[in-house]
Amino acid sequence: MKRSLLQAICLMLLCLPFAGQGQGYKQIPLAPGNGQIVHKKSYNPGYGIQFPNLNKIPYYHEPKKLAAIQKLEKRRKYAQMLPLLERYVHNFGIENFYKDTPLLWRLGQLYEKQGQTEKATVLYRLVLKHHRSDVRRVTSHFDSLEQNTKDYYVPLDYYYEMVEYRKSIATFKPPKGVYLNMGNAINSDYADYGPTLSDENQLFIYTSKRNINYQGMETRVNEDLFYSKQNNGFWEEAKSFGKPINSIYNEGSACLSRDGKTLYFARCEAPDGMGNCDLYMATLQPDGTWGAIKNLGTNVNSKAWDSQPTLSSKEDTLYFASDRLGGFGLSDIYFTHKTKSGSWAPAQNAGPVVNTRESEVSPFFHPLYQVLYFSSRGQLYNFGDFDIYKTYKIQGEWQEPRNIGPLVNGRGSEYYFTIDAASRNLYYARSEADDIDNLDLYSFPLPMEAHPLAVTKVEGTLTDSVTRKPLSGIISIVDLDNGIEISSKYIRPDGTFEFDLIDKTRYMMLIQSPDFFTIERELSLQQDTSFQVMTTVIDYSIPMVFRNIEFDQNMSNIKEEMEPILDEVALFLIDHPKFRLEIAGHTDGFGDPDFNRSLSQDRADAIKRYIERKVNITDDRIDAIGHGSQKPIRTPEKTEEDRRMNRRVEFTIIKPKKGNR
Repeated sequence: MKRSLLQAICLMLLCLPFAGQGQGYKQIPLAPGNGQIVHKKSYNPGYGIQFPNLNKIPYYHEPKKLAAIQKLEKRRKYAQMLPLLERYVHNFGIENFYKDTPLLWRLGQLYEKQGQTEKATVLYRLVLKHHRSDVRRVTSHFDSLEQNTKDYYVPLDYYYEMVEYRKSIATFKPPKGVYLNMGNAINSDYADYGPTLSDENQLFIYTSKRNINYQGMETRVNEDLFYSKQNNGFWEEAKSFGKPINSIYNEGSACLSRDGKTLYFARCEAPDGMGNCDLYMATLQPDGTWGAIKNLGTNVNSKAWDSQPTLSSKEDTLYFASDRLGGFGLSDIYFTHKTKSGSWAPAQNAGPVVNTRESEVSPFFHPLYQVLYFSSRGQLYNFGDFDIYKTYKIQGEWQEPRNIGPLVNGRGSEYYFTIDAASRNLYYARSEADDIDNLDLYSFPLPMEAHPLAVTKVEGTLTDSVTRKPLSGIISIVDLDNGIEISSKYIRPDGTFEFDLIDKTRYMMLIQSPDFFTIERELSLQQDTSFQVMTTVIDYSIPMVFRNIEFDQNMSNIKEEMEPILDEVALFLIDHPKFRLEIAGHTDGFGDPDFNRSLSQDRADAIKRYIERKVNITDDRIDAIGHGSQKPIRTPEKTEEDRRMNRRVEFTIIKPKKGNR
C-alpha cells in the first residue's frame, strides 16, 4: 500500500504517527452560558504565528510544496527548509491542525534549533492541544522546556492549612466565603446555572430547570430564564421572565446589552430554529415588556448547537459556543461582529489557541477589558474536568490561555460563570457532587489569577547565599491593602518564581521552606519587578545562636531588640507544624553554678513563653533547657569575649520523622 506524501514526511522526520480524521461527539448542555489594559512583558504577542486561512478554507494542501520541503529535509538543508515550512504552516485551515500535526511539531523543532524557543513552545502547545494520536515524545519534550516556566500550585487543602496556622500571628486570610451559596432567593431544588449581570450589577439573570411540566404520567423539564433585582446589597426573590421570552421550548444562556434594552439568549428545538439550539435576541418595549424576538439567522446559527452568548466590551462582537461541524473539537468558541449595516457578519472560529480537540464552552467577555474567559477541558494544565481560563487579545491575537488557579478550579467541572464589572466577584454554578442535574449558583471573591488587571509580572530567583545553588520552597503573595493571602506556589526546580499581580498595589511576599527561615519582602508595585533573593540554609546538626539574643546581667526579661528574631523562629514553627524546637540557655562560668543553671532555665522558659503566646501553639512542640555553665564553648574563660561567647541561647530545629509533612 502506498503511503501519502505527508506520511512519508512524518516518518522521515521521526515525528508523530499520521493522525486519522475521526472525531468523537458529545452533547453539551444548554446554558452558559472598552477598556484597554497596558500589557507588560508578562503578555507578549503570539510571536508572529498567524493563520489567516482559518475561517476561509477548511484544509490547505499543496503536494508540490510539500515535496520541496521533503527534498530539503532529505538533504538536511534546514536553513532553506525553514521558510518554506513556515509559509506552508502559515496557510493552515482548521483541518490541518489535526491532520497535519507533524508539520507543526517539525516547524517547532526547527525554530528551537535556531534558538527561537518562544516560537517553538507556541507550536508545541498547538500540537498538544490538537493531536489525535500518540504524542508522548512531544509531551516529554514540552514538559522539559516548561518545567522552569509553568506554575506549580500548592494543593488547596495544604494552602488553607498554611493560612490557618499563620492567622495566629498575622491578619492574612484566604478569600472569604470560598463558595458562598446565593441562597433560596436565587437557587431552587432544581438546577440553577448560567448567570449574567447587568452593567450596574443591579439585575442578575440566570437559567433554571425549576419549571416542570406534567404530561400524564410523564414530566418534562423546561429550561427558562429568571432574574433577580439587587436591593440594598441583597438579591430579591427571583422571578421568571415569563412570555414571550420563556416558552414551551428551552431558553437559557442570556446576556444583556449595557443599556439593558437588548437581550441575547439561546432557545432550543423551536420551529424557527436551524439546529439543536439557536441564538436569539429580544428588545425591551416601551411598556417594560420584552418583545420583537428574532432568530439571529444563518450568519450566526448553524444546524448544530449554538448557545452561551457574551458581548464584547464595545458590544460590537458576540462570542458564543457551538458544536457545529468544521471546528477544532467537540465544541468551540466562535464569534460574530456587527457590520456597518448593523447586521451580524458570518460567524468565525476563535482559532487554535483558544480552541482544542476537546470542548470549549461558557465564554464570558469582561465588560470593561479585552479579556475573554471560558471553560475548557482540552487546554494545558487542567486541574479537573472543565476548568476556567482567561486569555488576552493583543495586537489582534489571543494569548495562551491561563488557568485561573485552584482557588476556583477544582477536581470537578467549573463553567456557567460571570464576573461583575468591578472585578470583585465571580458568580458560577457548581454542585457538591459535581452533578449537573443539581447545580446551584455561588459567588466567590475573584482570585488574583482571575483578575483582568493582573498583568504586572513579579519574578525572581531564590538561591543559597553560600553555594549559590537554587533552593526549593513555597512562595505566597499577600494583598496588604485587603489583608488577603491570594496565591501560593512551589518554587520551580531552577529556583525561579513569578506572579502576575496588579500594578500600584502593596503586597507582602512570604517564602518558606524546611531549609531556611521564612523570608518576608514587601512589594509596592509600580512596574514589572525582577529580583534575586538569597538566604542561608539551616544546618540541623548545628544549634543556631543569634547575636542579638543577649539578656541583661542576671535578668531573664525579653528585650525589644530580641523580638524580630524570636518572631522569625515563631513564624517558622507556624509554617512547619510538624517541626519541634529546642531552646537551650547557657551562662558563663562566673558566679554560683546553681544560680547560673536556674538563670539559664528562666531565660529559656521566657523565650518559650514568648513564642507560644506569639503563635498560639501547644507547649509540647518546644523544649526549654537551662544548662548553666556546664557546656561552655570557650574554656578556660580568660577574657570578657570568652565569657560573652559562653553566654548564649541555642535554638535547635528538630525535623519530623520521614513520612510526616
